[in-house]
Amino acid sequence: MAEQTDAAAPGMSRFRLVIAYDGTAYAGWQVQKTGLGVQQRVEESLARLFPGVGRVHSSSRTDTGVHALGMVVHVDIPRARMRMAVSKLAIAINAHLPQDIRVVRAARCRRDFHARFDASGKEYRYTVWNHPVQNPLLRHTAWHVPKPLDLAAMRQAAACLPGTRDFRAFAAHHTYEIENTVRTLRQCAIRRQGSMLTFVIRGDGFLYKMCRSIVGTLVQVGQGKYPPAEVGRMLATCDRREAGMTAPAQGLVLWRVFYRKKAAIPDCEAAP
Repeated sequence: MAEQTDAAAPGMSRFRLVIAYDGTAYAGWQVQKTGLGVQQRVEESLARLFPGVGRVHSSSRTDTGVHALGMVVHVDIPRARMRMAVSKLAIAINAHLPQDIRVVRAARCRRDFHARFDASGKEYRYTVWNHPVQNPLLRHTAWHVPKPLDLAAMRQAAACLPGTRDFRAFAAHHTYEIENTVRTLRQCAIRRQGSMLTFVIRGDGFLYKMCRSIVGTLVQVGQGKYPPAEVGRMLATCDRREAGMTAPAQGLVLWRVFYRKKAAIPDCEAAP
């Protein structure tokens, strides 16, 4: 498919889609050289409806096994082929998608809207099932941690993380070197409901496997492997080897992507 990164070309209309998916069967969001990405399935579905459609551009990339409820993308569709009401677009795309991927909202948007570059922040949520016995209904969507966790210690450690900081110590090594590892974390909260722990992590952007590294380290604090204050020292080292483990992929969900107000207003009707 042709690359589309600027404003929609003449004769094209730009649409913003919000996509949810269970990432268990996929090698992440992005189209892969080997393995199947969620993006490939979405593009295949769109191509069946609108031959000649451009590339789908995402707000984020999720790794193998990671899920999403609020992945935002944009795509340009030839105006001549868009013969349905916008309110029917999500239904039409979903008819050609597997059951583990769904377009939950669709709207026509500004011609220069960009799902990635207009985003002002993201929220991820990570689920831990903290009980001696695994909940079989959560085996694909939660990390099973059987031993008791010290919630007060984890919350104390989590309080060290919000702010504008160098998070290199919580970034997994990638195939390329990231020049700027400073990010602003606006929230790192832990909620408990019975045996379920939900880590809510919100920020302006995230490094490779940063959320999973944070959760893995906080769980190890809860297990007594690190004192809460050690998290501050880990940050200061800027060394991934000094921080804790990386939590498994299945507990992580891209929950929501935030946009500046002007970027969020579609110029036409939105699907329910």
